[in-house]
Amino acid sequence: MVARSLVSVVDDDESVRESLPDLLREFGFSARAFSSAEEFLASKYLGRTKCLILDIAMPGMSGPALQRELKLRRLDIPIVFITAHRDKNVCVDLLESGAVECLLKPFSDTALLGALNAAFRAK
Repeated sequence: MVARSLVSVVDDDESVRESLPDLLREFGFSARAFSSAEEFLASKYLGRTKCLILDIAMPGMSGPALQRELKLRRLDIPIVFITAHRDKNVCVDLLESGAVECLLKPFSDTALLGALNAAFRAK
């Protein structure tokens, strides 16, 4: 694990934006939360983010659309997708597009930490 590395959370669910940053800080990361992909893209944290925890389905720009935008901008930020949708094909497609992991909500702290460790090993 890379201590104090910034992990950004992009999710339209307020409860996720409130709880995940606290957990990430317990893991030793720095954390920021954003309510939309557009908010994240416009933030000063875009270039500082070392890993992205990204919801798949959001109003406006979706998680997969943000993944494509980051590739267009040549920003190589490891992505851990999170979703409440149980369509395994979506996760397979995202992993084939370069995501590190795709976790189904609710996921365990252990599963998230494993995904983050994989993301930082992949970098």
